[in-house]
Amino acid sequence: MEIELETTEEPKEPPRIHRLHESVVNRIAAGEVIQRPVSAVKELIENSLDASSTSISVVIKDGGLKLIQVSDDGHGIRHEDLPILCERHTTSKLSKYEDLQSIKSMGFRGEALASMTYVGHVTVTTITPGHLHGYRVSYRDGVMEHEPKACAAVKGTQIMIENLFYNMIARRKTLQNSADDYTKIVDLLSRFAIHHINVSFSCRKHGAARADVHSVATSSRLDAIRSVYGLSVARNLIKIEASDNDPSSSVFEMDGLISNSNYVAKKTIMVLFINDRLVECTALKRALEVVYSATLPKASKPFIYMSIVLPPEHVDVNVHPTKREVSLLNQEVIVEKIQSVVESMLRNSNESRTFQEQTVETSPSVPSIKNSDLHLDPSPSGNGSKSQKVPVHKMVRTDSSDPAGRLHSYLYTKPQKHLETNSSLTAVRSSVRQRRNLKETADLTSIQELINDIDSKCHSGLLDIVRQCTYVGMADDVFALLQHNTHLYLANVVNLSKELMYQQVLRRFAHFNAIQLSEPAPVQELIMLALKEEDLDLECNENDDLKMKIAEMNTQLLKQKAEMLEEYFCIFIDSDENLSRLPILLDQYTPDMDRVPEFVLCLGNDVDWEDEKICFQSLAAALGNFYAMHPPLLPNPSGEGLEFYKKKNHGKSPQDLGNSSQIGDVIATEDEFEHELLSEAETAWTQREWSIQHVLFPSMRLFLKPPNSMASNGTFVRVASLEKLYKIFERC
Repeated sequence: MEIELETTEEPKEPPRIHRLHESVVNRIAAGEVIQRPVSAVKELIENSLDASSTSISVVIKDGGLKLIQVSDDGHGIRHEDLPILCERHTTSKLSKYEDLQSIKSMGFRGEALASMTYVGHVTVTTITPGHLHGYRVSYRDGVMEHEPKACAAVKGTQIMIENLFYNMIARRKTLQNSADDYTKIVDLLSRFAIHHINVSFSCRKHGAARADVHSVATSSRLDAIRSVYGLSVARNLIKIEASDNDPSSSVFEMDGLISNSNYVAKKTIMVLFINDRLVECTALKRALEVVYSATLPKASKPFIYMSIVLPPEHVDVNVHPTKREVSLLNQEVIVEKIQSVVESMLRNSNESRTFQEQTVETSPSVPSIKNSDLHLDPSPSGNGSKSQKVPVHKMVRTDSSDPAGRLHSYLYTKPQKHLETNSSLTAVRSSVRQRRNLKETADLTSIQELINDIDSKCHSGLLDIVRQCTYVGMADDVFALLQHNTHLYLANVVNLSKELMYQQVLRRFAHFNAIQLSEPAPVQELIMLALKEEDLDLECNENDDLKMKIAEMNTQLLKQKAEMLEEYFCIFIDSDENLSRLPILLDQYTPDMDRVPEFVLCLGNDVDWEDEKICFQSLAAALGNFYAMHPPLLPNPSGEGLEFYKKKNHGKSPQDLGNSSQIGDVIATEDEFEHELLSEAETAWTQREWSIQHVLFPSMRLFLKPPNSMASNGTFVRVASLEKLYKIFERC
């Protein structure tokens, strides 16, 4: 037997504390102060503002990692101060700690320039008033690399930082997305530009001829906002002011500009200056967002500019390494008072909203639409900023809400008499939009399970296509052409309408309006018609007795279920076994009554009446198939189907008929048609296409949730892409 001997480890001595080398300390401190390229730009701009500059220019390369160049026209730096310019804790802003109580300058620690020299290569060119030439000097690790050299210079100072974070590999790797950092720098310059309106700002990429931010000194803050953020922001701003002079609670003055109820954006933009210092205040921002979400519709994201002035002794500016945040005396009181003033202004603003009438220009061949829709005038860009230029091969040139872009609008067609009695197009659309699905449904678990099943199986990509597509026209009897963004799709309207009707039955369960049949139809006769249509090709009718028994059994079954059919689905079968009412699934749409026999037979044969959930599901499927926009039973007269409507002549020779064609014993003349039948077919097909465009697709945008199966069963087929077409034409 082995005996394990316990070995006692000798206690380790605690690690020795030693003093870090000064270069390590400085590099760690530099990483806190200069966190990203935008941090360096902010420090340099604040130094320029402290130097009483009236013009500040920024040039950026690779998001600031390769080059940051900030030039100003301030008072410059003395020649004798250059040796200690980039040493830590050297500053002209204060001399003792008590000076922080009344500090008004942006900078005060004397750490920013020193930190930049520890993580980048810094070159300073400066000239002071009254001197004939300036000086240029380079710095590394806080000290000059050489004596200042005399050089030609323009008024002010230019500071250039190259190869930022060259000695911090991990930091540099995390900042490889130069576009993201440049965007942050542009946003920073934009914020300074709308506050310091007496200073001109510009920011551009290295080598670019055009500046991304360019503001000139102005006396109007609204003009500054217009030049930086665009007209869409400036025209939707309201001026706001608040103040308090009670030493026991708070002492402050605030003025600013906030967006009104007409402003639409997806992201909050809040520009806050406290004592001319660009800072963030999470408590104030959250309080104002709460006001906007409660006051304005759709929880609009606001644009807010505020400048708050407090006594310097009420502000602690030394609470954040990058001076991004400050601490205020009586902050809760100040936030509450500003919040109440903003809420009051927004409530007054929300009483009146601005609408712009949109006029539609049509081609000469297209009848003009007399009535024009009124739309809320949103800002052109979703986030309230300037819109970016879209490449031509990705440009969407249609609007899913604008009917003028559809294919049939450019084709002149003879007006149909049966459509003249219908209400106008705008009235139909309005009716469809206004008739939303009812919130309340029957309190049945099975129905709720079926609805939840629809929601869980909804395909998000197809849902976006359905919501944002533009109807182009019918490609054939079954497929319609749709445009979504830069793609062209074929969509199976039969499958789409069948699924839409199925979902409508479940969502409107027990809340239907009714279609009253002009004459009640005997259920048994309808079932017999459907059974005979199935055996239409058989020459003998030896199964008539069997069909009659099937019809009688199904009629009795439906009569037994008549109360449930009426209560839940508005299918009314009276005591005389007649069908007299059907449900309305979509306003302005009546199903093809030629398919009623097939529908009634389906109710008897295909519905499982035993299980509640399966019963409701199969009933909804039967109604969906009946109400789906199938091609009419008569052939389409606009194509090859026209041959069907030519009159047939039997027993006559070609000599008797003159100019005619002979096929076996059947001879058809060229100009003789069954006009009554042809007119009926034209009416049916025209009515179907009208319903697809003006009823089906508007209803789909509102109600349809396409199932995942539609992504693979051929309901949607992408046939063209603008990007690929450009590639093809580029080869030509």
